[in-house]
Amino acid sequence: MRSDVDTLQFALDSMRERVNTALHSLIETELEQGAGEVAREAGRILNAGGKRLRPLLLLLAYQLAGGQDESEVMPLALGFELIHTATLVHDDINDNALERRGIPTIHTQFGQAKAVIAGDWLFVQGFSLAVRQSEEVVDIIARSCANMAVSEFLQLDHVHNLATSPEDYLAIVRGKTAGPFAAGCHAAGLTAGLSPDRALGLKRFGMELGIAFQLVDDLLDLRGDERMGKPRGADVYEGKMTLPLIHALTLSHGPHRQRLADLIESFSDEHFDELMALLNRSDSMEYAEILVRTHLERARSELDKFPDSQAKEVLLLITDFVMQRHT
Repeated sequence: MRSDVDTLQFALDSMRERVNTALHSLIETELEQGAGEVAREAGRILNAGGKRLRPLLLLLAYQLAGGQDESEVMPLALGFELIHTATLVHDDINDNALERRGIPTIHTQFGQAKAVIAGDWLFVQGFSLAVRQSEEVVDIIARSCANMAVSEFLQLDHVHNLATSPEDYLAIVRGKTAGPFAAGCHAAGLTAGLSPDRALGLKRFGMELGIAFQLVDDLLDLRGDERMGKPRGADVYEGKMTLPLIHALTLSHGPHRQRLADLIESFSDEHFDELMALLNRSDSMEYAEILVRTHLERARSELDKFPDSQAKEVLLLITDFVMQRHT
């Protein structure tokens, strides 16, 4: 029998608070040691909120794998969050975003050069924590970071590219979003002492959850969600080819496809309702929802291979949260 949802939520919130406390302490220590403006501005973005999903997944995967000492894996969890925040700072530059988590982005206040440096600083801080682990774990992290860069280039190459295929989309998501989820869970399993084969199950869980998470982000961008901290249609405006757009372009023909292409290439909010009508005409939102459910079911099937525990129940609860984000 599953534990009470409130109990699981409390366990998740308590874990998140420990992560937040550790991150705040890390920045304070760097400021005390003279890191100055770069630490202050990087810390402003880092401590502005966020779901902390990556470190939470890593800590829970460690527990699921039988790990007992959270302090053994906490540096790795913090490292992944710092690396993630570094990518956000750099993404904001590429996207010319004005806000992140409801506050001004670094490049809008201090210029692009300082924002690049702040992102680099976060990356180095994160990697310095992560490399305290075994050589195998360090290799997993390094490959994940390299794949993020490859996928970022791929995404930039496909901006406003109407020929972007579902395979292109999936390659970008696997490297940029789902890959770090998978790498974190994989590394956590190995740190807890799982066999390589068993740890690969956690990697598969992270990959499937990460793909579902990105698909939900695509849906929320089109439906509008103030929790994302950006206006509706922001991805379309930036030329990002999300799956609903790709699906609709694939299924549409003649004047409808041409109009959809025109809207994507020169999007503005005044045409938002027309864009949604064309997406609904192709059932593209529903298609993305089906894929969310499919990938979450695959993620849950990987968890089923592990013994019952509170960590397993909290991870199942997270899959429920991902599903509920867009419903």
